[in-house]
Amino acid sequence: MDADIDEVFERAARAPHGLDRAALDRINSTIHASLRPVRPRPARWVLIIGLLLICSAVAFIGADRLGFFGFHALGIAERAIILSVVGILGGLAARECVGFWTPGSRHHLSPGTLVALSCAALLSVFALLFHDYHAERFLSAGLICLAVGVGQASAAACVVAWFLRRGLLMERISGGAIAGTLGGLSGVMLLELHCANLEAPHVLVWHVAVVPVSAGVGALVGCAIDAWKRSGGEPQPESCHDR
Repeated sequence: MDADIDEVFERAARAPHGLDRAALDRINSTIHASLRPVRPRPARWVLIIGLLLICSAVAFIGADRLGFFGFHALGIAERAIILSVVGILGGLAARECVGFWTPGSRHHLSPGTLVALSCAALLSVFALLFHDYHAERFLSAGLICLAVGVGQASAAACVVAWFLRRGLLMERISGGAIAGTLGGLSGVMLLELHCANLEAPHVLVWHVAVVPVSAGVGALVGCAIDAWKRSGGEPQPESCHDR
């Protein structure tokens, strides 16, 4: 019995295991026909700066169309503090955005943490700078600012997605929330440049609300894209029920 087994293994070892040359040639020709030259992506820091410039440009373009009434109503110190804080938060959001569009990158902040940090920072700065607690036309004026800010955020997030189109977004829900947060900060910048209503309740509630609402919209868009891709039979790295 052992001799028979040894003979079987010996014959198997002597049998040729090479692939057919014609099959290899067909595989090579198929692969070579699909290869295209690829331009390397810019460095990570270039993408982050690009996102910051895009979101700032979108905000200033919107303010130019609507008017810089808020900018003129603010003092020099208030302008510097607000724009600096929004810029720093935008840098954090841009860094995470680039990370989510780069497979294998480390994520330092989750979407929820980034939204919470942005809201806390904005609330602290606005509470420090604005002390008029009258609330005239709180709901009507606030809803207008919220709509303008979220509309601005949607435009900025779309440009962000276009700018990062050569990357690969593996987690569409989280990536959508991060892009929405970055767009939301662009919306806040627009409101600070345009809105001359410096009442503390208005700014603390409606201006800050642009960030979480925009992040939620971004997550819903990512969830909708996931569902659409799934209905077409594409395997998904993350589903709506995973969040």
